[in-house]
Amino acid sequence: MTPILTIDGPVSSGKGTVARRVAIRLGWHLLDSGALYRVLGYHARNQGVALDDEPALIALAQDLPVRFVEQQGNTAVILAGEDVSNIIRQESVGELASQVAVLQPVRDALLARQRVFAESPGLVADGRDMGTVVFTSAPLKIYLTASAEERARRRFEQLKEKGFGATLATLVEDIRTRDDRDMNREVAPLRPADDAVVIDSTTLTVDEVVNRILDEAAARQLV
Repeated sequence: MTPILTIDGPVSSGKGTVARRVAIRLGWHLLDSGALYRVLGYHARNQGVALDDEPALIALAQDLPVRFVEQQGNTAVILAGEDVSNIIRQESVGELASQVAVLQPVRDALLARQRVFAESPGLVADGRDMGTVVFTSAPLKIYLTASAEERARRRFEQLKEKGFGATLATLVEDIRTRDDRDMNREVAPLRPADDAVVIDSTTLTVDEVVNRILDEAAARQLV
């Protein structure tokens, strides 16, 4: 059986950066499930599909023309031949992703697509429900979190580096709104799996978080 390590947590908790570094250290595959929802939301908007039109969204999800291509240590997200890696990280696209993610039929349509990423020698899966829904039998589940203020600060720095404008106050409010929606939705609400290791990264560096996860993996004899 392919070993799987899941990393769930709220928006801007550092899951993506941590998951990539853990995958590199382990030599495992990486699944950024959030990118799938972002791509779907972005694609729906471009196709003029309403975000509450379940049948149309399911059709888009089942035939989503997206590829993930490894390029010099980064994963390029290619939608219908276009590199949308940076576009889908915009706050507006994150909002679209959050809206389509609350629809159970849409999540079901993407479920099988996510599970095919589990290939030898192993998979690091990053998302909101990797440990609670998609890979419930994973031997190691991490729930990574941080304060809303710290997550907003990190997001602000990321956006500034990419040339996108934002204010800290707005980001804090957006993050709290997203948290409330993700944690209280009826479909796959954001929460730690019952057997998850919870890591609060508010005062930790990325390397400290990565090392702790690798220690947990070693303790379970995954490496």
